[in-house]
This record gives sequence, C-alpha cells and structure tokens, in this order.
Amino acid sequence: MDFMKSIFKKWSTRHPIDHSGTPTTNPEPIKASLQQNIEKVKSVFGNSSDIVVREIRIGDDRQLQAAILYTDGLIDLNALQNFILESLMLDIQKNDYGTKIFSAQNPLQFLKDSVLAVGDIQDVMDFDTLFTSLLSGKAIILVDGYPHSYAVGMFGGENRGVTEPSVETTVRGPRESFTENLRTNTSLIRRKIRNTNLWLESMKIGKITKTDVTIAYIKGIAQDNVVEEVRKRLNRIDLDAVLESGYIEEMIQDESYSPFPTIFNTERPDVLAAGLLEGRVAILVDGTPFVLMVPALFVQFFQSSEDYYQRADIASLLRFLRFFCFFIALAGPSLYIAITTVHQEMIPTQLLISLAAQREGIPFPAFVEALMMEVTFEILREASLRLPRAVGQAVSIVGTLVIGETAVHAGIVSAAMVIVVSLTGIASFVVPSFNLSISVRMIRFALMGMAASFGLYGFFVGIFWLVLHLCRLRSFGVPYMSPIGPVNVADLKDTVFRLPRWGLFSRPSSIVQKNLVRGRNPKPAKKGL
Repeated sequence: MDFMKSIFKKWSTRHPIDHSGTPTTNPEPIKASLQQNIEKVKSVFGNSSDIVVREIRIGDDRQLQAAILYTDGLIDLNALQNFILESLMLDIQKNDYGTKIFSAQNPLQFLKDSVLAVGDIQDVMDFDTLFTSLLSGKAIILVDGYPHSYAVGMFGGENRGVTEPSVETTVRGPRESFTENLRTNTSLIRRKIRNTNLWLESMKIGKITKTDVTIAYIKGIAQDNVVEEVRKRLNRIDLDAVLESGYIEEMIQDESYSPFPTIFNTERPDVLAAGLLEGRVAILVDGTPFVLMVPALFVQFFQSSEDYYQRADIASLLRFLRFFCFFIALAGPSLYIAITTVHQEMIPTQLLISLAAQREGIPFPAFVEALMMEVTFEILREASLRLPRAVGQAVSIVGTLVIGETAVHAGIVSAAMVIVVSLTGIASFVVPSFNLSISVRMIRFALMGMAASFGLYGFFVGIFWLVLHLCRLRSFGVPYMSPIGPVNVADLKDTVFRLPRWGLFSRPSSIVQKNLVRGRNPKPAKKGL
C-alpha cells in the first residue's frame, strides 16, 4: 500500500495536475451579427445534423432577424413550438407587440419581460456558456444586432420513467427508484422531504462532458464542515468526463487502497431521504440512477429500508441474520480449511471419520479444493450477470448444480467442500450492499491462504488485522466503525439490533452534533385503547 502511494506521489510530482477547473483563456463573447454567430456555432459543431438552427423574423412587418438554436432530442419540441416560436411569430402580431419591440430601449429585455411565456430564462454573454446551455437541453434565442442571447429551459427528450428498484428490492416499502434524469431524481427527494431547509447546490464536473452534479443536504442538520469538505473534494476533481457516480466516488473516497467502501450508494429515494434526515450529504450525478451518500459507516451497509417498515423485533432478527451471514461468507471456507488441515483434533470423531471417508481418493488438499470451487462459483456468478436475464439465472443454477455434482463424482472435490462453498456463496447474497459483498469475496481468498498456511493462528491473525484496518478507516472525518468503535452507547440503538420506533428519538451523534432530537414519542399504552 505504501509502495503504491510512493509511486503515485512521484508520478504526481512529475505530472502536476491543475485542479482549478477554470479555463486558461477568457471566453469569446457573442457577436452582434446574427449570421456570424450562426456560422460560429455551425463550425464548432461541424455542421452536426442534430444542432438545429431555425431562423425567423419578428417585430413590425417582420423586420427584426432572429434565430432559435436547439439540440434535437434534448428538448421538448411541443414546448418549443407553443412557448417560443408561437410567442415570437404569432402572439407578437396578435397583441400589437411588433411596434413596441422597436420602440423599447432593449428589445431583448422586452421579449424576456413581455413576450416569452416561459420561466427558465438565463442571459448568455459568451460562446462557452452558449455551447454548454445548448448541449444541456436549452433553446438559444439570438437576435441580430445584439451581442448577447437568452438560454430558455426546454428540457425534454426520451427518459426512462420511475420504475421499481432492481438492486435494492424489498418486500414492504415504496416501489420507486431513481432514474438517469437529474431533475427527476431531485423531484423524488422533494416529494419525500417537503421542507425549505433541503438545499440543493449544482455544479458541472468534466471538461468535456460537463456533467451536472448536485449536492443535497438539510440545512441545520448536516454538519457544515462535512458539507464544505464535500464541496472541496468535488471542486478538486479534474477529469475530462464523468459518466457515472462511480467516477466521483473513486475520486473523493477517503481510502483508495481499502477493500471496504467508505461511500454509500443507493437507488432508492426513501433510503436517501432517511440518510439526509440523519445528517448525511447526498451527491447526485446526471446520467445514473445511483446516488452517493456520505459519511458512510460500516453498520450502514447492513441496514435495509425494510428494517424501518417492519416491527422492531422482526427487523432486529433480520439484521442479526445479516451480520451472521457476513461472518459465514467471510470466514466459512477459512475455518473449514484450518480445522480439517491443521486442527483435526477439534472435530468430533464420527464427523472426522465421515470427512476422511469423503476425502479418500481426493488428490488435492483442502485449500486447493476450496480455491477451485470458489473460483468456479465466482465465474458462474459473473457469467449470470453478463448473460441475458432470460438465461442468466438458469445458467447460474444449473451450472452450479451440474459442476458441483460432477466434481464430487469425479473425485476432484469432496461433498463437504461443495456444501461449505455453496453455503458461503448464498450467505454473501444476504448482505444488502453489493459493494460490501464484493469486499467480502476479495478478503475471503486472503483468509483462506492464511488458514491453509498457519491454521487457526493464521486465521485469527488475519481477522485481527482486518479489525485494525476497519478501526482506522474514516469517512469524511467520521470513524468508520462508529458507534461500535469508538463505542457510543446512545447510537447503539440502531446497529446490530433496532429499538422500537419510540426509542429512535435522536440522530446519530457520530454524524451530527446539532439538532440531535428527532422527537420524543411516548411508549404505546399496554392496556386498553
């Protein structure tokens, strides 16, 4: 790890990165000549067919030349027809605005104030802003003789609708998920949190893609230093393209060489709303349905939105089951290898005789058996994800059964090893977070090697190193293992177990230090109504 950091440091010294994100030259201002502006736009875009230039004449006797520029496929053509073209070409004549345009000191300002029946209108003074607005789904209005223009919000085009979550599925709870459209995502959050303290800050990241990125937090609950740290890390990003939230996640995470995720991502609006109400900060990226949320704690990856829609006893049982399955997925094969290879005296006699009979004729040690089966299982799991959904699940299930049964009959692996590997693979699916599940799969191979080399001693050394590594991690200044390490008794009410709703009266103090009290509800009556 230190070796990789030193290499990156040397590379950064030789290849310095400019994180300012500001252009080195001043942007070119828009010209007064309409034809020069149109020629400039066409030449920059290489006469692209999707850049539409609609030249029109407005005013009294159609004497004033103007042009509407837009990107086909990114705007709502019906809104363009009804609220811009019709207003400029027909409504001016009907309401006798033609003469008033020429008599006004600033005809463009008159169009903005009295003619255009739209809400989102922005002044554009240079070509850089014009190009960005044009490619963001806005219509540009240019008028001959005036060295500036207007960018009118006409967002449209084809977008995927709000559908049911495909990754974070639940039995009980809302059936809506984020989409690839940023404004749709922010509206889903607004529907959950109808409060003026929900603040959204927008910026663009990516020198070429200029991707829209929005920071969401609740003013008065989220820590100001965390919000400022999020802004600081986002402003430092110097990339030519941001196509998914994973680009940003890798650039702003606290620890680049840890297998554990320190940034939480979700596709569910209710999960994000709950995180914002706890004092977290969300990062929404245009073009992806997965939203980032910081700070992230280790216990957060075991929590499901369904835990808060069920009774406390049911939610606590399911959450304890997830932690237990996490341990099985992490340590199952390693414990089997260590006990059957080095510590056979720990196995009951009858079970030891059964295992010895199964391993009779097996040419490989237990570590090689487990390694072959784990690699095979990972190949089948990855293949099932890449194949079409109609055949992916069938290939995964049939392939696992056929290969496992054939390997046992062929004498390559023992039946007990197939059971251990299968149970380990199934247990890894119980963990709600896909990122944490991948981390477990990576660490499992290292623990298997430690157990095969040194038995239980090597296994516990690996676990001890893992605990130390987890305790030293931080997510935007917050200890990763909070509230378990350091111990915070007040926050233990929603970790391995969950207290009833009336007991969750405060926000996690490890994340926020102000506005801690959610509300103090009395306990339900025990008798009567």
